[in-house]
Amino acid sequence: MCTDHVHLCVSIPPKESVSNFMGYLKGRSAIRIFDKYPELKKKWHNEFWPTGYYVTTVGDITEEAVKKYIQNQEEEDKEGSKII
Repeated sequence: MCTDHVHLCVSIPPKESVSNFMGYLKGRSAIRIFDKYPELKKKWHNEFWPTGYYVTTVGDITEEAVKKYIQNQEEEDKEGSKII
């Protein structure tokens, strides 16, 4: 997790649509977060996630390269937050 976004590396079956998966993931996670922290419902007007998302597939690179990229993003985010 970074300060303003989340990186995930997931594998979904080819028959599952990305939009259905993202809808389920965002919906269920928001429900769980609001159950655990009900004060956030009022603060964020019952909307935990923004409406959009960015998805890409792993084609020409390995899964390990994607995971390394995500890890580097986390480290860069931590370094950037130290400057502020």
